[in-house]
Amino acid sequence: QVQLVESGGGLVQAGGSLRLSCAASGMTFSSYKMGWFRQAPGKEREFVAAMTSGGNTGYADSVNGRFTISRDNAKSTVYLQMNSLKPEDTAIYYCAANRFKWSTASNDYDYWGQGTQVTVSS
Repeated sequence: QVQLVESGGGLVQAGGSLRLSCAASGMTFSSYKMGWFRQAPGKEREFVAAMTSGGNTGYADSVNGRFTISRDNAKSTVYLQMNSLKPEDTAIYYCAANRFKWSTASNDYDYWGQGTQVTVSS
């Protein structure tokens, strides 16, 4: 079965960096568009970034210029490099896979990881 496993979260001071990874298995990774979403306490899950297998990317306005999504199809892994982190970036970060549709809507994604906590202290 399809599994997505995130790693790399943690506690960091404002202005710092983290790199999240999401390892996929049980799927033809290169056939999927991959996305990162996040959910802060008391808030709805929101889109962060997405990437097609061909390398096209999209970002939420709130992270554009600070975060970079990338993928290694040979390793079936998608990454999220997060720089210049702010306290408002604190959330659980999820990776997700979507076979057919370029989308920033969480409902369009078929598979989800369990999430990794990112906490940014001020």
